[in-house]
Amino acid sequence: MSEFAIRASHLGKRYILGEAGSLLDRLSLMQRFKKEQRGPSQQQSFWALNDLSFDIRQGEAVGVIGRNGAGKSTLLKVLSRITQPTCGQATIHGRLASLLEVGTGFHPELTGRENIYMNGSILGMRRAEITRSFDEIVAFAEIEKFVDTPVKRYSSGMYVRLAFSVAAHLEPEILIIDEVLAVGDVQFQKRCLGKMEDVRRSGRTVLFVSHNMTAVRGLTKRCLMLKDGNLLFDGATERAIELYSEAAGAGFEQGADLSRWPRAPLNLTHAVSFKSLRFANGAAFFEPDETLQLDVTAVARETVESVRVNGTIFDAEGIPVGSFFSAQEESMDGGEQKTFRVSLESLRLGPGRYFFGLGLVRGTETAGHLDHDVIWEVLPFEIGGLKGEGGTLGTWYKRWGPIRFQAPQMVVTSTC
Repeated sequence: MSEFAIRASHLGKRYILGEAGSLLDRLSLMQRFKKEQRGPSQQQSFWALNDLSFDIRQGEAVGVIGRNGAGKSTLLKVLSRITQPTCGQATIHGRLASLLEVGTGFHPELTGRENIYMNGSILGMRRAEITRSFDEIVAFAEIEKFVDTPVKRYSSGMYVRLAFSVAAHLEPEILIIDEVLAVGDVQFQKRCLGKMEDVRRSGRTVLFVSHNMTAVRGLTKRCLMLKDGNLLFDGATERAIELYSEAAGAGFEQGADLSRWPRAPLNLTHAVSFKSLRFANGAAFFEPDETLQLDVTAVARETVESVRVNGTIFDAEGIPVGSFFSAQEESMDGGEQKTFRVSLESLRLGPGRYFFGLGLVRGTETAGHLDHDVIWEVLPFEIGGLKGEGGTLGTWYKRWGPIRFQAPQMVVTSTC
């Protein structure tokens, strides 16, 4: 057996942007002739992966990190044989299970039980092997009451619990996991990370994509960092996380046109889109407890009755610190442009580097919401040091977390 679980050599994936025409157009010699007569095609190429070469040894746990649009998911789809590479090759040694999207590989009309057996068969498992792991799969996924219910009736959390449980318990030699674990609750995410650690300790290979640097640090010792489809770094996880932190928000320019900035991989209506973002005072450095004011400029492509600004602050390692929904909602006419000033007071953030993810949404966290446009890794900023006595700077240790709670009041009683 090869000492390598995965070997990628000059791997590339190109997509064609622009109008490609219908299938009949592409097959018709007459249409090809007409296109040649009209002149050069308006289509453009986009390389989602560009000349990637790396080796992953058997039993190694490797993280894949990078900002949105870096090519992480495309790489996993190529390695999982979902997408064919445009050039180069990827060689897989061993049985591979991948969890890339909620419900990947599930048939919605089949029950949980039937999907477990179907997925096991796809992985090359014998029925007796699947049966041996069946009870453990169901228990881990916590779907005992719903195992004979069609999965189309499952919530997204139930979907991902079962999908992960199947992928992890049917003993693949290689386990590939995308950011899909973010769908589950915190307790389930901890169990998943524990299970992946068990998989790694058993000598099997794990490839893990996540924006949660704490999870990446806990599971892996090596990381591949991608940027614009290129392999920017391949080495120790700690150094990769440092580079990721430095790059958080890199390339973002306050007030610049954001039409080409990568969007979040969500179902967006695009009825309203971000045009530009900036801090109201123009600076990206704030004193502790200073009010942060954002100017969010949006343009409507069609008439919408309700638009709110939703935001999440992330620390330098990409871990969410907290979120907000604006109290006011606005209506916009098609073609109209508006600038919303958002004021965030008393955040009590600890000294350090942060950045934003922002959304233009309808609804709230309590009433449910619909995403018009969502953009991540923008508006990087820094909170300065705490002022100590005599003009010195106070110390705020990283292990204390990013939030400084207000000093609590104490009531002291003494007893004899």
